[in-house]
Amino acid sequence: MLAIPGTAGRLCDGLTRRDMLRIGALGFGGLSLPQLLQAEQLAGVKNSHKAVIMIYMAGAPSHQDMYDLKMDAPAEIRGEFRPIETSVPGLQICEHLPGLAKVMDTCVPLRSVYGSPSGDHDSFICYTGRTVQNQPAGGWPSLGAVVSRLQGPVNASVPPFFGLAPNTGHPPYGSPGHPGFLGVPHAAFRPSGPARDDMVLQGMTLDRLGDRRSLLAGFDRFRRDADSTGTMEGLDALNRQAMEILTSSRLVEALDLTREDPAVRERYGKGDPKNFGDGAPRNLEHFLLARRLVEAGARVVTLNFGRWDFHSDNFGGLKNTHLPQFDQGLSTLIADLCERGLDKDVTVVAWGEFGRTPRINADGGRDHWPQVGGALLAGGGMRTGQVIGATDRLGGSIAERPVHFGEVFATLYKNLGLDPQAFALRDLAGRPQPLVDHWKPLPELV
Repeated sequence: MLAIPGTAGRLCDGLTRRDMLRIGALGFGGLSLPQLLQAEQLAGVKNSHKAVIMIYMAGAPSHQDMYDLKMDAPAEIRGEFRPIETSVPGLQICEHLPGLAKVMDTCVPLRSVYGSPSGDHDSFICYTGRTVQNQPAGGWPSLGAVVSRLQGPVNASVPPFFGLAPNTGHPPYGSPGHPGFLGVPHAAFRPSGPARDDMVLQGMTLDRLGDRRSLLAGFDRFRRDADSTGTMEGLDALNRQAMEILTSSRLVEALDLTREDPAVRERYGKGDPKNFGDGAPRNLEHFLLARRLVEAGARVVTLNFGRWDFHSDNFGGLKNTHLPQFDQGLSTLIADLCERGLDKDVTVVAWGEFGRTPRINADGGRDHWPQVGGALLAGGGMRTGQVIGATDRLGGSIAERPVHFGEVFATLYKNLGLDPQAFALRDLAGRPQPLVDHWKPLPELV
């Protein structure tokens, strides 16, 4: 608790000035006033705009068929794909990723990611850096929710946290990352489906909107007086956000891809907007939309791509439906960010919840393998053009430099301007919770 001594003076609502200066951590959602000011200072809120675009590869891709090919392994482990050279001398990746090969000098493949304890399909670890076991009261918040809480919006009419995924047959595949104990004011804004039509005033003037806003505020004051759950506080934040969106065209324009240069739209491509099985779509326009949202003021954008759970026909599924489109969307996004001078401020991460088995099964697929997986980082002002970590000859165990999901999250927070060890957010039981436990940013990238 921060207590600032001073002369007491009663305010019009009955509180004393001393009451107003005696600020408990819970009054700011778990942050004291000095922490809030420090967060703003470290993040450079007033003079910079850092952002993260996270691509969740639903269902978990096979690391050894993308960035960690094992050409010296037996055929039943090696598979049918061949390596190609990249823009980084000596670094090879899969032949079905030619676009990424060209921009690999701006990327960092991680070949030794671990942390998923069970091999269950869940996007949770990708969005929080933690497992679903032993969660605090209210549940762990995702990266986007934490950033929303600590840094807030860059522009009042553009939410800080966006999730571009539609609902999916397997709900975790369509999750944008949950707010956990931070609550609904910090949930992802999901501009999909009919919601887009609700972002503009349909035949209503600003004066009429103001009248309705005043009426709503009157009802809310009555309901707030009777509310002891804190629900109204969350609704207030959502109402304010809705009003800002309705009275500004900034977000609607960012979501309108027809405003984009046709040549740029063609470069990104369209992909397939339909969900792939019970997974996410392979919608290449989401990559372009993520860039436009970041330019408009978003701090964290998550998008979900495909369904990589190939227990059968792994190589056919990868080369015919997933790798070419993923390669086009991600490589174009990375190159586009660099060309626009955004690569120092925007970090891109693409990964799934675990890796795949070294041995190819009888159906030509690879099964779940939580022992080790892979990821790709780009931008963020990091030292790119290098590989971090290595697996053994068969790609089944970590041989060099284990990289935990939590270390990647510590790196993402640092790139956003947040010291991951400097802040603790209080859960619903009032207990302080660190952003990333004991993990520190990857020193190789600093």
